[in-house]
Amino acid sequence: MEFPHSPVDADRGVDGADQEPAARARDFAHRVVRPSVADRDRDGRWDPDLFAELAAARTGPGFAGPLVPHGLGGGGLTATETCALLEGLGEGARDPGLALTVGVHAVLATVPLHRFGSARQREHYLPRMASGAWTAALSLRQTQGSALTPTVTARPSASDPGGWILSGELDLVVGAPVAHHFLVLAEHYGGSRTAFLVDRSTPGLRVVDAGPAAMRTCPWGRLVLDGSPVPREAVLGGLGAAATEVEPLLATLDWVFTSAPWLGLMRALTRDAVDGATRTGLFGRPTGHSQTARFTLADLAARCELAAGIVHRAAGQFDSGGRPSHQDAATARLFVADAVRTVVEGAARLTGTHALTGDHLVERAHRDALFFASTGGGTEVLRPVIAASLLGLG
Repeated sequence: MEFPHSPVDADRGVDGADQEPAARARDFAHRVVRPSVADRDRDGRWDPDLFAELAAARTGPGFAGPLVPHGLGGGGLTATETCALLEGLGEGARDPGLALTVGVHAVLATVPLHRFGSARQREHYLPRMASGAWTAALSLRQTQGSALTPTVTARPSASDPGGWILSGELDLVVGAPVAHHFLVLAEHYGGSRTAFLVDRSTPGLRVVDAGPAAMRTCPWGRLVLDGSPVPREAVLGGLGAAATEVEPLLATLDWVFTSAPWLGLMRALTRDAVDGATRTGLFGRPTGHSQTARFTLADLAARCELAAGIVHRAAGQFDSGGRPSHQDAATARLFVADAVRTVVEGAARLTGTHALTGDHLVERAHRDALFFASTGGGTEVLRPVIAASLLGLG
């Protein structure tokens, strides 16, 4: 991997993680994003002006391209710092849908392009992506590594030597309605797969408004490619090499970085639970006087810290010149998905009727956490990945 590097200094914690990006992101998101999240969630609305404000954030590197090098207009952060940035976004914004959109664009779409793209592709796309002028989209169906089931095919173009014709559909496309371009994995006759950068202006490409009931502030869509011609310059990485290049990278990026905002969301839920425990409960005493409530709070705090340690450790492996093993990345995702459910359930018990207003984080988080646990392949993919690594089967 070619992530930026920065030296360890006095502002970093004992584990080497710089907490400044998290603090800046949390404060900025609390001020800019949180005030409108309940309304946007209720309406199922994406706010392009809000994304533009995040991309141009003056409190530090913008949220649109933290891992893009300075020379290409990005923030030049390390993977660990970017993880902290997304964690702060989750905690301050309290908006899982927006955080998912930012993570997909800022990490899952930019890193493969920087790693495997040609010089022309990097110079053409990355500065505009880092500024937020162009948004990128991809399907969460494409982030399952070896468990990927291709739904798009590529055949050679008869009229354009070196060009390709793409056909098929992709659902669960994060950012589809607002995307300038898409990262698409397509299968060739014979089973090999290639990654393509497909511009929205491509003939035969259309976006259908469709998405899950969860993550309502994320702009969802289904991508349809109906005999869409793309030039040879659209190929990302080696021809037929997606299974060993883009696909495993996408899986580890997804498992680690789309988990990062949930670290912040768990902290926000735990803080709400503490607030709930100080309110008057049965018999006129604060709920926090109950031993059961105190044990619940201890469990929530422990889950938050353990999840953060696992995810930050995996992110740090990107900064050491490689990327986390599939076992480490899958373990991080599996643990966070389980921890989120525990924290949501505990917070719901302690916040009580205050959580049932329709605008409270715990209600949105309960719905969105179920969806989060099913993405990245869910337990059906993550557990076999971990077990195969332990057994030395790949």
